[in-house]
Amino acid sequence: MSKNKSSESVKVVVRCRPLNQKDESNGPAGGIVQMDLRLGQVILRNPRAPASEPQKTFTFDAVYDANSKQRDLYDESVRPLIDSVLAGFNGTIFAYGQTGTGKTYTMQGVWMDPEKRGVIPNAFDHIFTHISRSQSDKQYLVRASYLEIYLEEIRDLLDPKHGSTRGLELRENPESGVYVRDLTSCVCKSIKEIEEVMNMGNQARAVGATDMNEHSSRSHALFLITVECSQPGPDGRKHIRVGRLNLVDLAGSERQAKTGVQGERLKEAAKINLSLSALGNVISALADGRSGHVPYRDSKLTRLLQDSLGGNAKTVMVATLGPASQHYDETLTTLRYANRAKNIQNQPRVNEDPKDALLREFQMEIARLRAQLNHRRWRSKQKREQADGDGWDEDAEGEEDMVEKEAEDYVKLEEQRLEMEKEAIRGDQFMLAEEKQRLLGEKERMMGDLRKEQEATEQLTAKYKAMESKLLVGGKNIIDHTNEQQKMLEMKRQEIAEQTRKEREIQQQVLIQDEETLELRETFTSLQQEVEAKTKKLKKLYAKLQCIKAEIQDVNDEHVRSRQELEQTQNELTRELKFKYLIIENFIPPEEKNKIMNRLTFDPEEDQWRFHKSLQMKKRPTSAVGYKRPISQYARVAIAMGANSRYRAENIMFLELDMTPPHTTSLDRSLEADLNQSHSLDSSPTKERVVRKSQSW
Repeated sequence: MSKNKSSESVKVVVRCRPLNQKDESNGPAGGIVQMDLRLGQVILRNPRAPASEPQKTFTFDAVYDANSKQRDLYDESVRPLIDSVLAGFNGTIFAYGQTGTGKTYTMQGVWMDPEKRGVIPNAFDHIFTHISRSQSDKQYLVRASYLEIYLEEIRDLLDPKHGSTRGLELRENPESGVYVRDLTSCVCKSIKEIEEVMNMGNQARAVGATDMNEHSSRSHALFLITVECSQPGPDGRKHIRVGRLNLVDLAGSERQAKTGVQGERLKEAAKINLSLSALGNVISALADGRSGHVPYRDSKLTRLLQDSLGGNAKTVMVATLGPASQHYDETLTTLRYANRAKNIQNQPRVNEDPKDALLREFQMEIARLRAQLNHRRWRSKQKREQADGDGWDEDAEGEEDMVEKEAEDYVKLEEQRLEMEKEAIRGDQFMLAEEKQRLLGEKERMMGDLRKEQEATEQLTAKYKAMESKLLVGGKNIIDHTNEQQKMLEMKRQEIAEQTRKEREIQQQVLIQDEETLELRETFTSLQQEVEAKTKKLKKLYAKLQCIKAEIQDVNDEHVRSRQELEQTQNELTRELKFKYLIIENFIPPEEKNKIMNRLTFDPEEDQWRFHKSLQMKKRPTSAVGYKRPISQYARVAIAMGANSRYRAENIMFLELDMTPPHTTSLDRSLEADLNQSHSLDSSPTKERVVRKSQSW
């Protein structure tokens, strides 16, 4: 990898969705979010606070209100990142926010509507359009993968058997970073093919309904695109650059009191909130800068985003908000996390062979030295022509572009020379004042003529290029000409977006500098005016102090609410766990439970328990011929004895029981003769026994 030590901050943009019918029916009219598109600020109003309390203001790289278009967000915030990926950098775009705030709409949008296509389909179009317009000596290979993190388990959405197979494992490579082992990768040659891959994965993704969102994402989805570019270098060998793009659609943070989830949905919400909390801890640790340990291993999501947060990648974070007053706490939490993410520093570098990176540095240095040498040659040539009085020779006509650039440099040098001569005239003490004025006027006239000549040359050049662009040059077809015009149009759009971004940054810096230098520029004509100014400043500082105190109180309240939510979720899960323990204790034999416990092992790398299959399974008893289930030896003997065939499969045998009624006698000795007589009658062999057959149950 190239050893580029430059670092850049994570780019954070905020988008607010419009109010829907549910928001208007459940809360007071009007939203709590205001956006200043010119300064890139979000102003949040607390609906429960008094009117005198100041509003909270957050500043970001860009903000988009409810009337913003999908294309505007892509052109201004995402397009430069995709261009960097095509140049060999790693890039990540992920949407973060509360459930139901438009994360999936921002990332995917409406595929069939060109005006509502989200970041992912526009990125597909951008990548393959760039490849189609690139030079013929470049070769590209585009691969796509799709995975989701469901219940802290990584599932391959492109695998038809992902629901029945075990989760995939995470591995780490010192060169390529964290990767997923055995993840399906599809080679795509067109926009249609990569869209088919995306649609196939979307059909397998976990989606459910809650009280806040009918189509709520129940997992974190990551669409991974790898773009490999091969092009010949100056040495004749082919050099390869690899750009990786991570398109992340996170599941939204949920509160059980608002979403109303239970059972399986509650487990999903607990896992989602756990992973998002781990992501927030990573953002806080990186933004703080003083923490020596960053908890990447607390969640699989943070492990996969390890390079994107503080590593080798360019990252864009899209924070989505809801304007409804009942979601004030969640909106404030999202804005705070997004504000912290601005302070994260990444170290992006081009993914190429180190020898290629060194070669590029040498080429840039050689080009710089060549430009200096050409400039020196042009200056010496200009001086010779002025001395000889000759015009341009014919060789110069074939170098229009170089001469045009060199002419601009010559004009700048002449202006500098005239300015130096003017300063020398002003500083000459022995020259008369009238002579000074005459010479200075002459120099001003010469500079005016020089500027007029430069403007006329620029107008003529622009007119010439405009006329030339309207013609179709021989050897070019209309399709190539149209592609060039579309490419120029996209470049102009990118320049406009870049100019807008620079203007926003300059305005933010000017606003900060004005606040810092306001007191330095203040002058007072009287003591009363100074007192009023100091009083005004004191009130302003007191208002800031109150804002900081309110911020501290809000953070404490948020911590308490989060703890209560976690305790409630813990109680729900504990109750369900006790219910399952009750089932195990009452319906599963102890020996079977011990067998299962002995087959459980803990995997410290994956941080979860794994169930190993038994190597020796008991052989199932063979069934009797003609019967559906195993039959015992006792039943076989009964069959051989010729029992009723009706109850043969139930293993029921017929037994003849002695049902003779009992007889009672008196113990009186005077009746001994009668007892002996009755005994002789009962023991008679001719007595007929009463026999009854048992009835089937």
